[in-house]
Amino acid sequence: MSTKPASRDSFVEVANDDFKLEDFLPFRLSVAASSVSRLMARRLTEAYGISIAEWRVLTMVGRYGTLSPSLVGERTAMDKVKVSRAAASLVARGMVKQSQDPADGRGRLLRLTSKGAKVFHGAIPLAQALEEELADGLSRTEWAALQKALFRLGAHVQAIDEPDIEAAD
Repeated sequence: MSTKPASRDSFVEVANDDFKLEDFLPFRLSVAASSVSRLMARRLTEAYGISIAEWRVLTMVGRYGTLSPSLVGERTAMDKVKVSRAAASLVARGMVKQSQDPADGRGRLLRLTSKGAKVFHGAIPLAQALEEELADGLSRTEWAALQKALFRLGAHVQAIDEPDIEAAD
């Protein structure tokens, strides 16, 4: 059985030096965020057996005391499914207690158990140590500039993403 070589016409020349994905800011931010998240995930898994999503839920509930899953999602930019799975895992492992929201019969409220509070308080120094390690890779000026730039970029993206109410008038 012989195979015919592909004809030259079956391939389209697409080389273009005008755009390089590796230089595209959204791509670079995504790669950096993924790398940092993988590092944090490894440390959280080793120390506490929890995932990044579980840590985010635990941290938000630990910070605010009692929180609905929808507020956790809003404050962590996590989708409902990811929050729901992380919360269910934390409930199953005895770190979070879920109860009915008295103000909304369909709603749920999350709060830490004593086991969850121990993990929450233990993970804070771990997170802070990672942040310090990351900061050590930059000068103080660069670190401060990065923090400021990320804050401003986030606010700018939010402004771009939100519809202009005045334009509708």
